[in-house]
Amino acid sequence: MVTVDAEPGPLAIDLATTALVIIDMQRDFLEPGGFGESLGNDVSLLAAAVPPARALLAAARRAGLLVVHTREGHRPDLSDAPAAKIARGTPSARIGAPGPMGRILIRGEPGHDIVADLAPAPGEPVVDKPGKGAFYATDLAEILAARSVATLLVCGVTTEVCVHTTVREANDRGYRCLVVSDACGSYIPAFHAAGLAMIVAQGSIFGWVSDSHRVVAAIAAGRTA
Repeated sequence: MVTVDAEPGPLAIDLATTALVIIDMQRDFLEPGGFGESLGNDVSLLAAAVPPARALLAAARRAGLLVVHTREGHRPDLSDAPAAKIARGTPSARIGAPGPMGRILIRGEPGHDIVADLAPAPGEPVVDKPGKGAFYATDLAEILAARSVATLLVCGVTTEVCVHTTVREANDRGYRCLVVSDACGSYIPAFHAAGLAMIVAQGSIFGWVSDSHRVVAAIAAGRTA
């Protein structure tokens, strides 16, 4: 067991039953020309989350934690993309449209790939999801159950959308979630702050929040104990 300094209070976790889940650190969201930019966002705002996520990923690998990567995207024929999702809003390019990194938010296209700094290692599960939450229409629950995982370290983008939805889904399934704040990012900084505040409200109603420095230190302490 190790204890992570977190909000709203310290969290004791067993590294043997802890997994790192990295949400949607994809080119389509973090790089120009992808889905994030098509929605009118400044994608450079997400870059700050990459170095903390990389440090967290390295610590998890050294400790032998299960690492799971997720990617939001759809089948090439869009059969798993609801019409309402495709039609929503007024983006400059919709899901499935051609872009500089291939068809936007389509599995198998370059834009759907995880950014190079956080590329999955051989053997690390990659969960392709058609929605915001990582449990919906995926086999994430089976992957975690096979390793008897009880606690999730969660990071990725965006804080208030796919990260938050996944944490809510996990909470309902009985997982304890620790969100790593600086390894998450949002196109709207106020939403990032509000999303983190909602997680820890009312005595950690959805989970706990810490930062990469404290989480990496706790993981390292567990490795040397």
